[in-house]
Amino acid sequence: MSQFSNFSKKSFYLLLSIILVCPVAALAEDKDEKSEVITGAGAHFAWVIFDSLKEELENTTGKKLQLFGKNSNLGMGCNAGIKLAKQSTHDHETFGFVCCPLSQQELDKEKIKIYPLAEEPILILVNKNNPIENLSTEQVRSIFRGDITNWKAVGGWDKPIVVVTRLHCKKRPGHWKTILPGAGDFVKKRLNVSSAKEMVKLVTDFDTSIGHTGATWEFGQDSNVKAIKVGGVEALAENLKNKTYPFHRRLSAVTNMNPTENVLTTIRQVQQGQSFKSIAERFNLLPLNEPTVQ
Repeated sequence: MSQFSNFSKKSFYLLLSIILVCPVAALAEDKDEKSEVITGAGAHFAWVIFDSLKEELENTTGKKLQLFGKNSNLGMGCNAGIKLAKQSTHDHETFGFVCCPLSQQELDKEKIKIYPLAEEPILILVNKNNPIENLSTEQVRSIFRGDITNWKAVGGWDKPIVVVTRLHCKKRPGHWKTILPGAGDFVKKRLNVSSAKEMVKLVTDFDTSIGHTGATWEFGQDSNVKAIKVGGVEALAENLKNKTYPFHRRLSAVTNMNPTENVLTTIRQVQQGQSFKSIAERFNLLPLNEPTVQ
C-alpha cells in the first residue's frame, strides 16, 4: 500500500510538472518565433514597395519579413501601420508604412519617427471607353467640385459625369488634398469607396465615371480603366521632379522612438538600396533618398 502511495505521489508530481512546463515551453517557442520575424503593416501603396523587395530585405537582416497591407484589407491602412509601429520591442520587431504625410504634431503625439521613401503620382482615372485623354488641372478640380457635370463641357461625349472618390486620412495633409483641399470641397453627389480595388471596379463599371488612385496600383486584366494626362502631362516620376504633374502623395515608413537595428536596416535598404531604383521606375515613383554607392 505504501509503495502504491509513493508511486501515486511520484506520478502526480510528474504529471503536475508536465502541465506547468508545457505552457511555458509553448510561450517560449512563440517568443522565439516572433524574434525571428519582422512584421510590417499599413497602406497598400507603400506595402507594394516592401513586398517587391521582400526577398532582398530578408537576406539583408537574416529574418523573415511578414507584411500586411495588400489592397489595405483586414483593417490595414495608415492608422494600422502607426499602431503596429508603436508596438515594436526587441523580441517582437515591427514597423509601419503610410501613404500620407504626417504632421510634426502627429509625430509628437504618437511618439513615432517617419522615414520618407518616395513621392507617388496620383492617377486621374476614367473608363477606357471614354474618349477623353487629357484634362487641365482646373478641369479636373472643377469636375471633382461639381462645377462641371457633363463630359460635353470638356470636349467629350454628352453624358453626365459620375464622380468616384476615396477620401481617406481626412485629417492628414497631402494625398487627395492635392486635388481639392478638403472633403467638403468635393461634389456631394458622388460615389465614395473604401479601397483602391473598389475604386477601380466602379470606374470599370461606369463608363462615364472619373476617379483617382496611386501609381503603384497594379491593374488586373478585368479592369477597364486608363490614366489620363493632366495639363498635357503624364503621371511620371520625372514630371513630379520638375513639378509639372500636380497630383501626388508621399509614401513613408514609420517606427516607434527606439527602433531596433533590424527594423532600421530594413527601412534604410529601401531608402538607399540600389534595387529600389527598379521598383521606382516600374511604378513611376520619385525616390526621396539618394542610393548608397556600392
